[in-house]
Amino acid sequence: MTIGGFLRLSAHVQMLPILESGEETLVGGQAVIEGVMMRAPHSYCVAVRKPNGEIVTEEQPLQKVSEKYPIFKYPILRGLGTLGQAMTLGYKALKFSANAALDDGTAGDSKDVKPVEISSWMMTLNLVFSLGFFIFMYKLVPLYLATLVGKSVPALSSRFATNMTDGVIRMAIFLTFLWALSRMKDIRRVFEFHGAEHKVVFNFESRQPVNVENAQKFVTFHPRCGTSFLLVVMVISMIVYALVPVDGFAAKFAARIILLPVITGLSYELIRFAAKRQGTLMGLLTAPGLWLQRITTKPPDDTAVGVAIHALEGAMELEGKQGGELVIA
Repeated sequence: MTIGGFLRLSAHVQMLPILESGEETLVGGQAVIEGVMMRAPHSYCVAVRKPNGEIVTEEQPLQKVSEKYPIFKYPILRGLGTLGQAMTLGYKALKFSANAALDDGTAGDSKDVKPVEISSWMMTLNLVFSLGFFIFMYKLVPLYLATLVGKSVPALSSRFATNMTDGVIRMAIFLTFLWALSRMKDIRRVFEFHGAEHKVVFNFESRQPVNVENAQKFVTFHPRCGTSFLLVVMVISMIVYALVPVDGFAAKFAARIILLPVITGLSYELIRFAAKRQGTLMGLLTAPGLWLQRITTKPPDDTAVGVAIHALEGAMELEGKQGGELVIA
């Protein structure tokens, strides 16, 4: 893999939290490279369109993390379990889609020519790189810049002011980074599949027959999107960091890493609560995420919607084989 290919793959890994619904719901999904992963309560299916136009799928049974480990049924912890499982599935789906994108069909049925695939160690290296990039860009850099501002402007040197400045800088970096990624052709295409995934989920939840024509009638902005979740994480982190009684650059930096699971769990509970109360004051919490989805989702063409439907049908079929009864509450 070239350096350019490695960085492009890393960009896709960075998008995983944004493209994932991140909640135990009846159906949810995630956009991947030229495809969509759809989840039912006990199954998932990834559908990807290869360069030759063929749609390939990968589906497997899926046990809810709260069923496998009862401790994740409790508030805060259930968010960590659900999001951890979502990221794991998203990682697997991304690898499957990346390999499908590399398969141009030239290998055919020949036993002497093997399809080009991204190795597990390359994916692991990319994941480690992406995690390091996240800590550096969203934890270290904002805190460092906020500390410099505090030294230059005495009025912004207090613990509270430093953490607020840190939060504003973090959001600015996130929005700039997101906008820059949206200018990349392959990321923009993923955002189209992101829009297709949302449309198909809306179509399913409406109880109307799921087809391309009906799905295209819906908007691409969904309140359970990971984009909304990440913005809530950033706001909650500003509040939590301001309440932590630590001083000194090293201590603050360590606290930002140690408290990340707590902030994630709190944010999950808040966004879960607010998503069920659209039109209320609590529902306003999801509004900024819905606005930001004008960047992270794009109007899909019929082929992208067709792939999303293919993924949903695969997940539903496997769910039915397991005896799962799907009822929209």
